[in-house]
Amino acid sequence: MAATLTTTSWTDKIKQWRDDFPQLPLDDFLEQQSSQIADKPYDEQADALILKCLAEIDEAAPDWTYAASRIQLTRMYEASAGNRGTTKAYQNFHGLIETLIEKQIYTHKLLTYYKKEELDELEQVITPERDHLFTYIGLKTLSDRYLAKSKSGEIFELPQERFMIIAMVLMAQENESKRLSLVKEAYWALSHLYMTVATPTLSNAGKRYGQLSSCFIDTIDDSLQSIYDSNTDIANLSKHGGGIGVYLGKIRSRGSDIRGFKGVSSGVLPWMKQLNNTAVSVDQLGQRQGAVAVYLDVWHKDIFPFLDSRLNNGDERQRTHDLFTGVSIPDLFMEAVENREDWYLFDPHEVRTVMGFSLEDHFDEHKGGGSFREKYQACIENHDLSREKVPAIEIMKRIMIGQLETGTPYMFYRDEVNRMNPNSHQGMVYCSNLCTEIAQNQKATVQEEQYVEDGKIISVKTPGDFVVCNLSSVNLGRAVPAGVMKRLVSIQVRMLDNVIEQNTIPVLQAQLTNHSYRGVGLGTFGWAHLLAKKQLDWESDEALEYTSEVYEALAYHAIEASSDLAAEKGSYPYFEGSDWETGEFFIKRSFDQEGTWNWKALQEKVSRQGMRNGYLMAVAPNSSTSLIAGSTASIDPVFKKFYSEEKKNYKIPVTAPELNHETYGFYPSAYDVDQHASIRQNGIRQKYIDQSISFNLYVRNTIQAKELLALHMDAWKNGLKTTYYTRSTSSSGDFDACESCSS
Repeated sequence: MAATLTTTSWTDKIKQWRDDFPQLPLDDFLEQQSSQIADKPYDEQADALILKCLAEIDEAAPDWTYAASRIQLTRMYEASAGNRGTTKAYQNFHGLIETLIEKQIYTHKLLTYYKKEELDELEQVITPERDHLFTYIGLKTLSDRYLAKSKSGEIFELPQERFMIIAMVLMAQENESKRLSLVKEAYWALSHLYMTVATPTLSNAGKRYGQLSSCFIDTIDDSLQSIYDSNTDIANLSKHGGGIGVYLGKIRSRGSDIRGFKGVSSGVLPWMKQLNNTAVSVDQLGQRQGAVAVYLDVWHKDIFPFLDSRLNNGDERQRTHDLFTGVSIPDLFMEAVENREDWYLFDPHEVRTVMGFSLEDHFDEHKGGGSFREKYQACIENHDLSREKVPAIEIMKRIMIGQLETGTPYMFYRDEVNRMNPNSHQGMVYCSNLCTEIAQNQKATVQEEQYVEDGKIISVKTPGDFVVCNLSSVNLGRAVPAGVMKRLVSIQVRMLDNVIEQNTIPVLQAQLTNHSYRGVGLGTFGWAHLLAKKQLDWESDEALEYTSEVYEALAYHAIEASSDLAAEKGSYPYFEGSDWETGEFFIKRSFDQEGTWNWKALQEKVSRQGMRNGYLMAVAPNSSTSLIAGSTASIDPVFKKFYSEEKKNYKIPVTAPELNHETYGFYPSAYDVDQHASIRQNGIRQKYIDQSISFNLYVRNTIQAKELLALHMDAWKNGLKTTYYTRSTSSSGDFDACESCSS
């Protein structure tokens, strides 16, 4: 379906939109502007009109953003039609694909998978009117960063065509008998802005270059070979637009021995410096420097220099300002902090040598008891093992100092993560990713041997579990009121699963892990938007009840969709023995058997049919894609009801979505919200999410240490698996680091 273009003046075009904007005084607007733009060239007139529309945006008149968007859309339509040689926008979809293949933008596979008559049929499904859903900031973000253009920046692809290309790519390998219907269903979900795909998928689907997954997690072994091999892998992934989480906890500490020579190891800091340089020098598709988060266990002897590594004072030789840090924390440490007890630091290499086990390979299987605290106590009692004794509260103080200054370290509650890991039969989770929402099994890749054969150097490696994050998110503010959750989640799980088939990852062990677990992360955004539409106070008991209602429905639909997909295509390879297969997944979470959803029946269905995906749900930060979809980011409250979005080269006024006299009072500022209320919400939400959630704490710079400590204790006690940034009004951290995870 093509969009008709007119050759009339901007004044006449805007007059034709009166019925679309009955709430805006367009006639008065044009009367004021006509004389001011009359002598300007056509494009300058459009610029002036857009700027004037943006200037009119405020809390009382938020809909001027749609008028600005309509002007920008018209310009895009005209430019695209001119570049494509058509008389209408959205005309000749097949021709667009041929042109962008010739220009080496699209992959030729699009015409391998789809015949011309199929593309003609899909062109008829494209609905230009859905472009009218975009706010100006949403359209601007999509146009500037994601639409396919020529290498010289000329506009060819339009928004609905981007959505259709994504749908086509993700359904390309489905059975031909139902492929087109699945493409149409995926397009329906995307074009109504009921969901978004992750930034790499949104940007790279259908194009010649770039992979589709959001981010990755690597585990570095305690060897020079592993350290440098991992650095190479991280560089390759960063080059292709991936964010990286790195677990450093197996690396020996400063002062450890090397081959029996005492006190010669430099610890983790030099390797962090190396990763810091990689993050800066290997940027993400030329758009931004690489983003890498490093995690260390709180019992590691290098924990203090690690915690200081991002501070703005001290020895610069010990600073890695371009890395993001996270701390892996057992229950026992939080208990020691609460009870003001001592804490012991160990060298992981010495623990392996003296004790014959790796402390990081254990966790407490039950709250208050388990193998980690048994092994930790054994380390304390062994006098052949060196250790440092410090008050646990002193470590926590250093954690909180860093958080107030830089926003990090992130908190990773390792016992809760591993207790609730549905695939604990196959491994261990040591840390999270760059955005703290992924929790999947990890294992270091080890090079076993290297030899020469027929003039070639052959390296033999035992691949580890190199975690891959495949993400997309439900737009709660639009999908829940529309009543489309079941239909939406069903197609969304299929789309996510197909990312695994369509993706090309430049690190082979990551490809293997991706297919072994088929891990995906179905998440959400627009929670603040939804609460405002429902007129629920953020801190109320009703909001807590509604959190449970929404996320229980999401989990039920997602699990059912993955199980149905397993019946069609087969379960992931490690399903047998998993918590999904045994039913422990459902038992551990004590789902309400008497409520709305028949969890017992679903448990039996999963055990019988299997699961397509070993990991299924994760709530990412998704700031940029929520802007595109006209909603609020992730599960966060809004910063302000009215603000300006500042990017490198522009500043755009933005209001909270659907802001009006009914929703106004239900959009509290993030820094005015009781963070304990947010923690309680997230504890409920976490029950239904098998992985984790990018959960920020918002605190003022006047916060007392005991108040921040109380928040962390509350988060731990409410069963949160991770916390993301501590966003202080005085901190200077880069809070937009995880662009890849935006979904």
